[in-house]
Amino acid sequence: MAEIIVANRAGACYGVERALNLTLENASRASGPVHTLGPLIHNPIVVSDLEARGVRVADCPEDAGSGLLIIRAHGTTPEVIAEAKELGLEVLDATCPYVKKVHAAAEKLVRAGYDVLVVGEAGHPEVEGILGHAGKARVVGSVEDVRALEADGVLGQKIGVVVQTTQRLPLLQAIASELLAYAREVRVVNTICAATQERQQAAAELAAEADAMIVIGGKNSGNTRRLYEICSDACENTHHIEDVAELEAAWVHGAAKIGVTAGASTPQAHIDGVVAKLKELSR
Repeated sequence: MAEIIVANRAGACYGVERALNLTLENASRASGPVHTLGPLIHNPIVVSDLEARGVRVADCPEDAGSGLLIIRAHGTTPEVIAEAKELGLEVLDATCPYVKKVHAAAEKLVRAGYDVLVVGEAGHPEVEGILGHAGKARVVGSVEDVRALEADGVLGQKIGVVVQTTQRLPLLQAIASELLAYAREVRVVNTICAATQERQQAAAELAAEADAMIVIGGKNSGNTRRLYEICSDACENTHHIEDVAELEAAWVHGAAKIGVTAGASTPQAHIDGVVAKLKELSR
């Protein structure tokens, strides 16, 4: 049987567990409808389980109609929360505290007169929430994005930078370095969550010594996709799955050491199920 090793930092982070616990606790005693504003976390299996418990997904406050509206772990804009309250909805804010720190950092930079850039994925719900706290901020996801802004003549001389909590540090460093070539002053607030950095480092170290690497988490999860990229760089035989049913025996055939990691929206039970199946497949 192959040796199966789970990365020493893997799976659901504090912000995800907090959001899930808040949702389950409040849904169990709610007298009316319960909705989350968008998927509570980026894990379709967990979202389906919540729906089975009566917690539905609303795309906007108006879709919820009435009852309790839970702000997902990724956060949202102040305008959306205000809209929900105007509609008479009870609002429970399950935004990750580390995401709230990004909001606060962006607001502080705006007050100090910086033109704010958000390092992250354009369109991602966390990034959209940050933009709601950052005035006329722009999103950059690469050094090329910075160069494009400079070419368009829209980069100011006093630039403040915050970053989506699940981004990779090398990307932030590369973008900050590029900005220094154009701006008189660059102030970077590193808002990458410590749990993200720990998971990425642990995954990279494990992938470097594994014959096969399994990354568990939602295909719509940005932090899980980055774990997959990191592991793929170190181990060619890396596979990203959402569910244990996706595992294929061919992936681990002949492997002496199989590594497992999981995104920040992956409960421990999902990891345990994958490990159990890998033991079966590698016999």
